Order: sequence, then C-alpha cells, then structure tokens
Amino acid sequence: CHVEGEFCMVHAGLLPQWTATQARTLAAEAEKALTGADWRAFMANMWGSEPAAWREDLEGWPRLRVIINAMTRMRICTTAGKMNFAFKGDLQSIPPGYVPWFNVPQRASQQRTIICGHWSALGLHITDNLIALDTGCVWGGQLTAIRLEDRKIFQLPCAQ
Repeated sequence: CHVEGEFCMVHAGLLPQWTATQARTLAAEAEKALTGADWRAFMANMWGSEPAAWREDLEGWPRLRVIINAMTRMRICTTAGKMNFAFKGDLQSIPPGYVPWFNVPQRASQQRTIICGHWSALGLHITDNLIALDTGCVWGGQLTAIRLEDRKIFQLPCAQ
C-alpha cells in the first residue's frame, strides 16, 4: 500500500473500515513481518481465508492475514467488511449480501482516490475516487496504465 497526496495505491483493495492512512500503517505491519528475521514463519502462516473480517483486537498471524488478504485478494465484501475470497466474476454475478469493496456506503477511504488492480473480470473501472486498472493482460487482454495528472489511459495488447 502506497499513499501519496490524494492517491492510495494497493493491489486489491481496502476494507471499508480503513482510511488510507490507517491502511498504510497496517501495510507497514505486514512489511515488517515480511522483512523481519521471522519471515519464514510469516510466509507459513500468511495463507488462509480466516479470519475474513477486520477487528481492532486481532493480533499475531490472524491480524496479518486479514491485512494481506484485504490488500491482495479482496474483490467483494459485506457492508460490514466480511470478505468473500471465492468470488472472481463480474459485477452482475456478485452473490447476494456482498458488494464490491469500493461500493460500500460510507467507506472510510472514499476521501482518497484508490488505484488498484487484481480484479480482471471488473476490467477498467474509473470513478471519482477509484481507478481499477486490471484489464486482463495475463489472460490475453490489455496492459493498462494511467497518467494521474490528467487521467489519460494508455493500453497495450498482451499476447495470449
């Protein structure tokens, strides 16, 4: 997670409870674990889909797992922030009770423009406070970039 000026860049998304500033602080926790002496234990405990929601009292591996999962795997969640990691489809096939993480009403990070990828089925999706750039290059789609100053889009075709 990188925060600079009005922008916050993250691979997948931010939980609705997190401001961009809080997300940056949480990302630093994960970075410390990744670069620390105990990084092998972190890698061994990082994978998993539980817990699927943030709680301020989370500690240890469960806390780090939620941070990593939100920032690298999340596409949809409930309005309370419970993540669904099985979903990989488009907006029309989201299961009942879930919404795209960026559409949660009163999302704490909505004062920043979030730049993300990860959700190729979503495609290029730009709103006032979201720039989702994954256009499926890995699947033979396009590689997409944006110039932030004027939001000009640049795209290159990708080989199958």
